[in-house]
Amino acid sequence: MKPAPAQVQPSRKEFLKLAKDHTLVPVCRTLTADLETPVSAFLRAAWHEREAFLLESVEGGEQVGRYTFIGLNPYKRIVARGRDLTITEGKRTTHMEGDVFAVLRDALGGHKPARLPGLPPFTAGAVGFFAYDAVRQIERLPATAADELGVPDACLLFFDEVLAFDHVRKQIWLVVTADVTLDEPGKAYDSAVRRLARLEKCLAQPLPRLKPPKGDKKLKVTPRTSKKAYQSAVERTKEYIAAGDAFQVVLSQRFDVNPGVDTFQVYRALRNVNPSPYMFFLRFALDGPLVDSPKKKKGRTTIERLELAGSSPELLVRVHAGKVEYRPIAGTRPRGANEEADQKLADEMLHDEKERAEHVMLVDLGRNDVGRVSDYGSVKVDRLMFIERYSHVMHIVSTIEGKLRKDLTAVDALRACFPAGTLSGAPKVRAMEIIEELEPARRGAYGGAVLYADFSGNLDSCIAIRSLTVKDGKGSVQAGAGIVADSVPALEYQESINKAQAVIRAIERAREM
Repeated sequence: MKPAPAQVQPSRKEFLKLAKDHTLVPVCRTLTADLETPVSAFLRAAWHEREAFLLESVEGGEQVGRYTFIGLNPYKRIVARGRDLTITEGKRTTHMEGDVFAVLRDALGGHKPARLPGLPPFTAGAVGFFAYDAVRQIERLPATAADELGVPDACLLFFDEVLAFDHVRKQIWLVVTADVTLDEPGKAYDSAVRRLARLEKCLAQPLPRLKPPKGDKKLKVTPRTSKKAYQSAVERTKEYIAAGDAFQVVLSQRFDVNPGVDTFQVYRALRNVNPSPYMFFLRFALDGPLVDSPKKKKGRTTIERLELAGSSPELLVRVHAGKVEYRPIAGTRPRGANEEADQKLADEMLHDEKERAEHVMLVDLGRNDVGRVSDYGSVKVDRLMFIERYSHVMHIVSTIEGKLRKDLTAVDALRACFPAGTLSGAPKVRAMEIIEELEPARRGAYGGAVLYADFSGNLDSCIAIRSLTVKDGKGSVQAGAGIVADSVPALEYQESINKAQAVIRAIERAREM
């Protein structure tokens, strides 16, 4: 890759001028990247990093999103286990008690970021996930399910170095955001320019050799819940629904796997077999410093590692320029063999009374969630029950919008909508109480949110589904089904199996790469 004609932006003079009125100023350059892919760029720049991310998008499941984001060298990490928070900056780690949503909101607030024209939408901020059980910071729920996975309730990394792939212009933006409150502006600019040069050098590295698969040739998948136990839970849920406790409850089950292959290889397989609007690979080191000591000590404690790879079709909540967007998905059919068959399946789904009733119920739930953080009278259903097609399936989707209240933030909007009604049920709190009673183990990342949020009040998040969680080499896949009054236990069990199979097939494919 060669530098594009435009060199470092802004100039030193422009930077110093921006530094007078802003606390965060991006410094950037572009590289021509018509021979590069997001995967190869990640492998070159971030493969050997302890913590990094790759976020991609295929809009509507059919059109590649304009931008891909790659992050490395985080400067801050927040890990939450209940109200116990571990915050690491550089070599310094502090422990505190608090609400992780509030801590994230405060960490993103109070800045005055400068905005350069033409920059990609995300250039610095937080990237990470909230596990399903982070809802305990919001609602009081019973605690009966075992925590078998040991996944934190949240892990958030803060980045001021981002590579942004522009698929339209076939170039990569290298962006370093300088905090001018930490150093004299001139020195901050010089440091940012040096960091840009280092990022460019990272992208010039040869591709690493990936480890071949290890272990048995056949992938071993172990269901956490037996078929009998799952179907029994469905029957018990139907009893609760008949008694008027809930209208719908989403019951899930977990499948334990030993992938036998690097998680990033699974991500590569997922992005090929199941392209979606939200594709993510996240790598975390849950403990230890963000920078290594110059003198590494022998016998150093093993770092707790966590990786997530997923291809989610479903937005949780998006906030951009003060607009809140929520898109419930409910209703699924396979794609047809041809256009005529495809349309026939879509029409059948749109006229299915059960599908329509479930979808409208979740739209009402979404309107209520968005309404909690929006100006009075601003919430509207922008589009109701339209079809969105993906590589293997199609869904019924609706779009809900509202105007964010001036006294609230994007993190408040995330909190109001968390977790998604499509992964819990309705009414939401009672559905979650039933889930806690009937699912034998906590969900971990499944059903939570993967997100990025910047310092300008914008946030984009998806529901953590169709994903693989790997903690210290042990993998898990989870999937569920929405239980309603007339659900057939055997069919709901099979639906959860089918949803999990998409990820399991990706693991099998990765083992053959």
